[in-house]
Amino acid sequence: MTVRVVLADDQPLVRAALRMVIADAPDLELVGEAGTGSEAVRLAEDVHPDVVVMDIRMPGMDGIDATRLITVGPATAHVVVLTTFDDDDYVYGALRAGASGFLVKDMALDDILAAIRVVAAGDALIAPSVTRRLIEEFAARPAPSPTPRTLEGITEREREVLTLVGRGMSNTEIAADLVISVATVKAYMSRLLTKLDARDRVQLVIIAYEAGLVSASR
Repeated sequence: MTVRVVLADDQPLVRAALRMVIADAPDLELVGEAGTGSEAVRLAEDVHPDVVVMDIRMPGMDGIDATRLITVGPATAHVVVLTTFDDDDYVYGALRAGASGFLVKDMALDDILAAIRVVAAGDALIAPSVTRRLIEEFAARPAPSPTPRTLEGITEREREVLTLVGRGMSNTEIAADLVISVATVKAYMSRLLTKLDARDRVQLVIIAYEAGLVSASR
């Protein structure tokens, strides 16, 4: 199956580089380019991509607002945010807006292509190093509510899995830590996504933070 991709970035050179590598990938198809958030939203509605690669900082409507409109609108596209973690303080907003993952602008191009495929398959791209950065972002912001989020309807084992997801562990690492199989971890992940009404792994990280299961120091 061919993955349909829209690129949204106000830097033509960034789009040009990604355009070239996507053209060489037989399973990816570039179906549109946008230089602003509003253009990205229109493209998502018009061409129905599988994945939108979204820069955060763009003139007019930024990538956060565009991500929010795309993920709650009629389009079924997944959004991966193109960012520079060294100076980008909009990460939390992008997560809350529904982004399914993050790409760093200095990543190898092949890694960016792999990330697009991961997100298109319905998973979320959130590496441990990125997770730690996100948790630091969370910790630097006011708590979303006076008391931690209450987790209802999940078992103690599911809570343990959620905690490890929040710490940025992969399924393989969680399996090793809890001495269970990877298949069992995947089953727990599926239950957590359903019970907590989360769209992907990224949102589970947010929930783990808001429930007080993880913090910047843990």
